[in-house]
Amino acid sequence: MTIAVAVSGGIDSLMALVLVREAGHEVVAAHARFLPATPSGASAGPLPEADASDRAARGLAELCHRLDIPFHDLDMRREFEAAVIEPFVVAYASGLTPNPCSLCNPRLKFGALAERLRKLGASRLATGHYARLEASAEGDPRLFPAADRSRDQSYFLALVPPKDLAPAVFPLALREKADLAGELARRGLVPPLPRESREVCFIPGDDYRTFLLARGIPLSGPGPICLPDGRVVGEHRGLWRHTVGQRKGLGVAWSEPLYVVARDHVRNALVVGPGAALDVATCRAGDVNFLADPGGWPETVLAQTCSRQRPRPARVEALRGPGGDELVVTFASPMPRPAPGQTLVLRDAAGMVLAGAVIA
Repeated sequence: MTIAVAVSGGIDSLMALVLVREAGHEVVAAHARFLPATPSGASAGPLPEADASDRAARGLAELCHRLDIPFHDLDMRREFEAAVIEPFVVAYASGLTPNPCSLCNPRLKFGALAERLRKLGASRLATGHYARLEASAEGDPRLFPAADRSRDQSYFLALVPPKDLAPAVFPLALREKADLAGELARRGLVPPLPRESREVCFIPGDDYRTFLLARGIPLSGPGPICLPDGRVVGEHRGLWRHTVGQRKGLGVAWSEPLYVVARDHVRNALVVGPGAALDVATCRAGDVNFLADPGGWPETVLAQTCSRQRPRPARVEALRGPGGDELVVTFASPMPRPAPGQTLVLRDAAGMVLAGAVIA
């Protein structure tokens, strides 16, 4: 059995490659190029993305030659554009707040990339994700948080279908991030790209407004900022510039802090209100990816509506209809309003992911 390891050039994926090799498996390394060259004049931090990918590929090729590991440099920029960047842009233009990392995993890393590697002879794909997989008695994949909770990425894997998750390998499941640099140094290995970014990889400087403008797509123009009762308190410069829960940058002077409550695309109005107006008791989510049979879910689950949020107790009704599956989540206590387009993740008390979905 050959295991392909997706290597970006950073510490995590290099450690994953080493661990798979040391476990005695037949291994190949694959560096997938997802990102286009940084547009002229754009700021992408210390190292432009195209240069970073070139540097990573050269360094990884040298490391793999030293380790006697076959290395593949794969150009997947077209696939990434079609499956991740373009849907992100379309979603933002239509009023959603998409989560591109949650979409990249099912569509690219464990979708198109895994399929391409299968054609190269690999039966499984290992990555540097911090997450843990177990198999149920029936052999179905069970997704859990990693031991290093500060780095856990199970939230971003919740939309990967079970059939694609089952052959995945997460060598860092029980590792602590703080230990990796030392472990690699003891082996005499230095990652080509020690610098890490925790922002959206294809948006230079995490400036999504400049990114969207540069794409040249139709975007909403100015309109009223109003309170939930309809009173107009200001004017916005485009709904796409704002997200639900936003407080800063509204340009409205009021007797108390105001937050974005909703984006009304019918009226092109930005609805704002005090912090209490953000609290909701329920939410709906579609595009459901079931990782455990709803019939076996506990009565109370733990719901997470963004990656940095602590999961909260909730009850869930799973609806199946001709338009697709839908989840209706009722929280045990009011919580901040989730942004449509973000990922909903449901867990049991042990942290196991029951399902992932897209908030509607």
